Amino acid sequence: MGELEQMSADKKLILDVKDLKVHFSIASKSAWPWSKPATLKAVDGVNVHLYEGETLGVVGESGCGKSTFARAIIGLVEATDGDVVWMGQDLTKMKDVQRRETRKEIQMIFQDPLASLNPRMTIGDIIAEPLETFYPKLSKAEVKDRVKEMMMRVGLLPNVINRYPHEFSGGQCQRIGIARALILKPKMIICDEPVSALDVSIQAQVVNLLKELQKELGLSLVFIAHDLSVVKHISDRVLVMYLGNAVELGESDELFANPKHPYTRALMSAVPIPDPEIERNKTIQMLEGDLPSPINPPSGCVFRTRCPMAKEICAQHKPQIKGGDKHSVSCLLVD
Repeated sequence: MGELEQMSADKKLILDVKDLKVHFSIASKSAWPWSKPATLKAVDGVNVHLYEGETLGVVGESGCGKSTFARAIIGLVEATDGDVVWMGQDLTKMKDVQRRETRKEIQMIFQDPLASLNPRMTIGDIIAEPLETFYPKLSKAEVKDRVKEMMMRVGLLPNVINRYPHEFSGGQCQRIGIARALILKPKMIICDEPVSALDVSIQAQVVNLLKELQKELGLSLVFIAHDLSVVKHISDRVLVMYLGNAVELGESDELFANPKHPYTRALMSAVPIPDPEIERNKTIQMLEGDLPSPINPPSGCVFRTRCPMAKEICAQHKPQIKGGDKHSVSCLLVD
């Protein structure tokens, strides 16, 4: 039995995303008022699942749909089609009252640590806000005790509880955001590029903190990032996205050791290697051209206009992701 199959047997499936699509209607720039609006396909049919205590890394260049995919899961963006099944219930078909209850179980950490915090609130009030929203019967003393306990868990001293966000560094602000996300004891946290705005040394501290808290609390994580080194360090499985599509999905070690899709191989070749000799002699696979517009994507395989392997068949048929749970790929030319 493989590692992922063993995980399937031992752990509970908590999230199952089926054929998720997020399309936006864009008003036409034509002078004719009867011109039809264009459709921007931000996410176009992504399938993925997540187990209890697992981390799913999501990678891809800017504009590939990573953040929209994450926001559609949590409900900040409305899904056009598909299912987001959370603990056996489809979030996309829930009414607002039902969905509100699930928000206690699914929280989010945002990319810009300072911009995600209200500058007019103390950090104590920021961390306490979810408790006051979902547990209004808690006394002020109980709320304060829980906030101080959570601050200690994320490496913040309780004596700074009455300070404001602008008095903290970027790394400290991200710890505040993590504390706010954890205060309700959720089952899953979506991390939308939580370390991209931080220095490298601070990135390592935040990632290690997330790993420690995950182990301690049994959290599941969806971790979005540009930095593949960070993704490799924290993820159990990795989803590679390109122009709203899933092009490769697999166990982290397997995918990094044997990337199959030409887009994944190009991304991997750009990752710095901490050995000067290997780094100096390695070949970087440069992608030609710019990312196509999601309003007018290429026919067939969306990657074909930048793919060094592209053939005529790639323009005629859109590939479906194929392979097992351990490693699957969406390419007509790769077995």
